[in-house]
Amino acid sequence: MDYAMLTSLRDRHPAWRLLASPHAPLLASFLHRVFVAPNVRTIPEANLAEALEDELFSLRESLGDEAFPKSARDYLKEWATPEKGWLRCFYTASSDEQQFDLTPATEKALAWLQSLTDRPFVGTESRLLTLFTLLEQITDGTETDSDKRAAELRRQRDDLDETIARAEAGELPLLDDTAIKDRFLQFKQVSRELLADFREVEFNFRQLDRKLREKITLWAGAKGALLDDILGERDAIGHSDQGRSFRAFWEFLMSSRRQEELTERLDRVMALPAVASLDPDPRTRRVHHDWLEAGEHTQRTVAQLSQQLRRFLDDKVFQENRRILELLRSVESRALAVRMAPPPAGLMAIDELHADVELPMERPLHSPVQKIRLADLNPIDGTSDIDPARLFSQVVVDKERLRASVVRALRGRPQVTLREVLEAAPLQQGLAELVAYLELAHGDRDAPAGLRALVDDRVVEPVRWDTETPAGDMVTREARLPRVIFVR
Repeated sequence: MDYAMLTSLRDRHPAWRLLASPHAPLLASFLHRVFVAPNVRTIPEANLAEALEDELFSLRESLGDEAFPKSARDYLKEWATPEKGWLRCFYTASSDEQQFDLTPATEKALAWLQSLTDRPFVGTESRLLTLFTLLEQITDGTETDSDKRAAELRRQRDDLDETIARAEAGELPLLDDTAIKDRFLQFKQVSRELLADFREVEFNFRQLDRKLREKITLWAGAKGALLDDILGERDAIGHSDQGRSFRAFWEFLMSSRRQEELTERLDRVMALPAVASLDPDPRTRRVHHDWLEAGEHTQRTVAQLSQQLRRFLDDKVFQENRRILELLRSVESRALAVRMAPPPAGLMAIDELHADVELPMERPLHSPVQKIRLADLNPIDGTSDIDPARLFSQVVVDKERLRASVVRALRGRPQVTLREVLEAAPLQQGLAELVAYLELAHGDRDAPAGLRALVDDRVVEPVRWDTETPAGDMVTREARLPRVIFVR
């Protein structure tokens, strides 16, 4: 926090520039209302410009037309420039319309401005208990002495037994209204900070992707060494402290039991009179769904970056192939030059040189084409008893139902085989549904926040299902295929 660093932050950091902007009240109020408050990640340009135009119209009525002379689209373009850095403007693969999102620096500035408002009261007890709990978890989780660890666990067991005995005797220590408000306000603050952290995590992934692209562009060595370096860095972000923490958070939140528990506890807390007196935001009741939506958006961003990086590598491979073709043409031109002036000692030698001999009697004889002549007959009506309704019978497999079966089987488990999925949800449409499962495993490999599938060719698993023959008899079919494993 020295003078030089603060001067650099004032001149370069987007959050400081936003706070120093003459339009800071407009920026903060508008961006907080459309992005932060409803937890919206991306907004199309037309919708955002329309919302900003309504905001400017109401402000011009009270402050005058000269207060904000530019149009809404001009302000959005200015806020998204690299010099400002308050909004991120980009295009998606499914639309040719610009999309806008907040930058992490803007969200930090909005969070700091929100912290300046008066709070009902400053609670300290809940934060102190949180700090004590964190220290207790660190010390217990790093204790290597088994005797001390066992003694601590026995102490916790004794405390728990004592608490259970008091509860059975009717002694129930309850929190007063002040303690409830203190803990609820801290929960609300931490939950909003957690939503803001997702944009910074996504920003860090984008920075990593940009560094990898720069490295690919400037790489002058072998392609194998480049791929090793790239894959090593992609694994490094996954195994870093930030990557491990995000993965642990995502696994915790994806548990259906945890989601149901969070929903039940939030309903009970929001119904307390002490909490209702604080007039909490109704979105607090579904904050865990906002966490899930923000985490899923981050997962989709990582998947899209991986897909774009693969396309970028494919372009580099195409350039290398063009270089190979140029080398081949160079070899051909030099071969033509050697043909005009061959060396006296010979150019090259070919082992086991022989001539292909084809005898005249081994050649096939000419077979004239026979022209088919159609008789000039009038067609008559047929008398076949074939049911024409079978021409219109089609089998349509609902892939969404199959995907839901796989997701249901993956709840609480890191991976599941196709055979286990079929045991829980047997095939209803026979071989067509089995082929749809295989297509689902292949097609969702790079889907955002989708399923990933692995195929183990070393293990062959039989898959059986019951079907009905045209005669109406039930038979059992069996297909043998390599083991297909779905993972999250």
